[in-house]
Amino acid sequence: MTSEGESPEVSSTPAAAPPATVDPLGPDFLWGVATSGFQSEGHAPDSNWLRYIERQNFEPYADSVDFYDRYTSDIPLAGALGLKVFRISVEWARVQPTPGEWDEESFCFYDSVVDAIVAAGMRPMITLDHWVYPGWKADQGGWNDPGMVDDWLANMRRVVDRYAARNPLWVTVNEPVAYIVYEERFTGVDATTIEERIAAVHNTSYDYIHQVQPDAMVTSNIGYVSGHETEVNQPMVNRISAKLDYLGVDYYFGADDPNQPDPGPRQLWELPLQAEGVYYALRHYARLYPDKPLYVVENGMATENGQLRPDGYERADYLRDLVYWLQRARMDGMNVIGYGYWSLTDNYEWGSYTPRFGLYTVDVRTDPDLVRTPTATVDVYRAIIEAGGVPADYLPTRPPLACSYVDPPSSCTDPVTLPGEAGRQ
Repeated sequence: MTSEGESPEVSSTPAAAPPATVDPLGPDFLWGVATSGFQSEGHAPDSNWLRYIERQNFEPYADSVDFYDRYTSDIPLAGALGLKVFRISVEWARVQPTPGEWDEESFCFYDSVVDAIVAAGMRPMITLDHWVYPGWKADQGGWNDPGMVDDWLANMRRVVDRYAARNPLWVTVNEPVAYIVYEERFTGVDATTIEERIAAVHNTSYDYIHQVQPDAMVTSNIGYVSGHETEVNQPMVNRISAKLDYLGVDYYFGADDPNQPDPGPRQLWELPLQAEGVYYALRHYARLYPDKPLYVVENGMATENGQLRPDGYERADYLRDLVYWLQRARMDGMNVIGYGYWSLTDNYEWGSYTPRFGLYTVDVRTDPDLVRTPTATVDVYRAIIEAGGVPADYLPTRPPLACSYVDPPSSCTDPVTLPGEAGRQ
């Protein structure tokens, strides 16, 4: 492994020639869309995150994009794309608003959401913890409280018992390392303590889910950190890898060249995009865990209030480019079984409505009707799903970097290329 700031030595051995065409991903590939409860539902009950918003002086939450009242029209938008999977989270703060008391009305809401997903021809993917827990649990210290594990697991058992019969895919904890960073910042919890407790709830949940739903598929999706994946996420993955039915990878951003000046702090829409980086992220985990299927649980592109990004990359082009690299990954033997687009609609991005990720844009600040306006990417994604990928002769709009730092050193010493490119030296 090269040290930071040192260029990897590029191999002089020519890589195998890239394929002239790409194969479709096939009828069993799980095309999907990803959402989360707090970010989209609105009508939020007391929770740790409502408190963070007030304490940190973040943009007011209001009712987000009000998925709570609009799911009966939002879910069919996804179904009309031909998607196979619709990801939600069942919010602990909603279903258990006070200690020891379960809110049947809130569970009935989630019953109806799951019913609507199934009726639209999709399979639910249910996240048990997307960084939000009840306000009463925050009063007890959140993850600082040793009782957090038992309380969390009590909620898990309620949710699993209620929905296992609907054959969902399961995500126990969303992006645990990012979750740890937020909790460490906002509550002062020790990172090692929360890592141990999150690993414990994942591993216990895995066993319980398989008791109730023996053929379940369970993961905890990893927020891939380009250039630093091993040191950032591997300690958590080591704790839970024996209890992952598939390796869920969230891939958003590429990596800066460490030999260039530090660009300093940037907004989400200013971070570098590198479509071929998803290939390197998947290859990273395929090499570590060759027997586990791989699933891109989240991927998307941020814009500033829907405007053109500073780099000029358009959402539809980025999606097509990224799917090309999923097809290349499959052709190179990686067992990639699914892809989840983040997200169906714009939503509350953990402190602000400015970053826009949605297939359907929603202007929370200025539109009281919260109209869902389709972006050009809606038709593009529909065509990709229908065809099982991009056309066989498609080439990405942006070529891969000759030396990428997404997964150093291999993403530089063993780079992917496009047909017709000269050999890398």
